[in-house]
Amino acid sequence: MYFFLLNLTFLDLGNISTTVPKSMANSLWNTRAISYSECAAQVFLLVFLLGGEFSLLTVMAYDRYIAICKPLYYGTLMGSRACVKMAAAAFGSCFLNALLHTANTFSIPLCQGNTVQQFFCEIPHILKLSCSHSYLSEVGLIAVSGCFFFVCFIFIVLSYMQIFTAVFRIPSVQGHHKAFSMCLPHLAVVSLFVSTAFFAYMKPLSLSSPAVDLVLAVLYSVMPPAVNPLIYSMRNKELKDALRKLVQWLQWKHQ
Repeated sequence: MYFFLLNLTFLDLGNISTTVPKSMANSLWNTRAISYSECAAQVFLLVFLLGGEFSLLTVMAYDRYIAICKPLYYGTLMGSRACVKMAAAAFGSCFLNALLHTANTFSIPLCQGNTVQQFFCEIPHILKLSCSHSYLSEVGLIAVSGCFFFVCFIFIVLSYMQIFTAVFRIPSVQGHHKAFSMCLPHLAVVSLFVSTAFFAYMKPLSLSSPAVDLVLAVLYSVMPPAVNPLIYSMRNKELKDALRKLVQWLQWKHQ
């Protein structure tokens, strides 16, 4: 689990570093300019890092399933070599997916200027600037990627159905608490990631506006990487004790 958490931390750090520093620099210099190569790099890194994060969360769901439903086989199925292979497969497939998306997106001619209505280069907003019917290949590629992530989502749901079925068979309350403490942080991270991305890309056209698109982009590209470390840190006893003392001190101060 900690091997996957380490990889997830690097992905979260990469997500934040891809968009926020450039946006902050533009705000300080009162400009909205970004070079062609920087825009292409942003698209590649975002597709790779966001895809890698969801793929890694899928692998982590399998890890939780084996730990709770088949604990006697955990050492065999989730050994160090198996974990490295699963992480490498997730990152390799997402690297190829990001490469295809970036090459396909930036091969499309732009007929409606070069102003992207977003604080970072995002594929849907770039496609809005393309010539009519020239972006159909990219739309098809997005559909294929969407199907892949939908399969990952179904796998996560089925894994947790098996996990909760096994947990409710545990007779002791302590066993319930231990199992849920293992699963709830991961489930919270998955829910945050999926819900923000779903609202960003599947919202009705009637709700689409520059302001709404900006808020939703911040929600799915900045909030999950920023909140994920806090969610997983809540399993740390020392951190929970420090947070409890802080809350008690604030309550005492206001009295």
